[in-house]
Formats: sequence, structure tokens, C-alpha cells
Amino acid sequence: MDDAARAELESRARALCAAGDFDGAATVAVRGYGPELLGFLIAVHRSEADASDAFSEVAEAVWKGMSTFAWESTLRTWTYAIARNVTRVRRRNAARRERRGGRAGDSTLDKVAQAVRTETLGFLRTEKRTRLQALRDGLPEEDRMLLVLRVDRQLSWNDLARILGDAQGREALDDDGIAREAARLRKRFQLLKERLVEAGKREGLVGGGEPS
Repeated sequence: MDDAARAELESRARALCAAGDFDGAATVAVRGYGPELLGFLIAVHRSEADASDAFSEVAEAVWKGMSTFAWESTLRTWTYAIARNVTRVRRRNAARRERRGGRAGDSTLDKVAQAVRTETLGFLRTEKRTRLQALRDGLPEEDRMLLVLRVDRQLSWNDLARILGDAQGREALDDDGIAREAARLRKRFQLLKERLVEAGKREGLVGGGEPS
């Protein structure tokens, strides 16, 4: 999805929220950003089954939270923050959690989430895995998140700070906090790139092309 398409999606969702159609806005969000969110979750969890379960929870959280979304960030950034938090909770609670009441169930949104899973998983299974992807899969979870969000999704450092800066469940960062977190993530990313370059050299790979 290019910048123009994202801007149009954000505008549609915001207009639906302004009209009080929060279910419609959530459907737009899951339908539009669902494929890249699921791809992110697969890269993080390294398991299609776990990623699919996590995606269902993300879709549910978007559906439940849309009415309180304050538009202090883009909708895209907000959905990635939800995906990050869902992953954190799932890692903390290794045992499968019981489903709770108030889910979308057989709603339109639930059907949209299922369609996104089916379409995206089918596409991803046709992609040839590379040795570089194998190197990425061997990284710790937090490093995989940073790499996917910065390189694959090309999110800004401030957006990364908003998404990854809540790892300990802190309240939303203020402007100074975002700046500090962005600087920390930039330094961490640089160190991560250096480690990957060294690993790539050992594997006979040629890296490059990542945003700085």
C-alpha cells in the first residue's frame, strides 16, 4: 500500500468515526492494514498458527477500541501498537487464554479478519524464503519487531517509539519521551544492522538497502 492509499484509508476511517460508525471504521482498518499486520505477526511469532491467533486478538482489540481512539497518531501506528501489546501479553501468558464475552463473533469484522488471514497466508506461502530471512528469524523477538517495522514497513522513528516504547506497559510517551525513545531505537537499530552485516559476511551474503 502506497502513501496515497494509506492517506485515503485513514481519511475514510476517520470520517466513519466522526459519523459514529466505529464498527465500520474498524472494518476499514482491519481490511486495509490486516495483511501487513499479519505479515508482521508471522515474522515475530515464526508460527502461522500463533500469528493467526494473535491476529484474531488484534482485530478484536481494534473493534473494541475504535470508539476511544483519539487520533493522536495515525491509525496505522495505533494498530501496530495493538499488535505489539497483544504479542507482549501472549508471551507473558504462555497458556492459551479462554475466550471472553463481547467478541465480534460472527460479525462482519470477524469475517473480514478471516478473509485477511486466508488471503495473506496464501500469498506468504508462495514467497521463497531466503537465507537473509533465516538470519532475521534467528534474532530475538524485540529485534525482529524493530527490523520488520523499520525495514519492511518503513515506519518513522517517532512512530516506532510510539509502538515499541510501551514494552513495559507505560503510559503514552510525551514529546520528549518520544524523542528519547526514538534516539534509543535508532542506536539499537544501527547495532542490529552491524550484527546482521557480520552474520551476512559469514554466510556469504551481501546486505544493504535498509533505511537509516
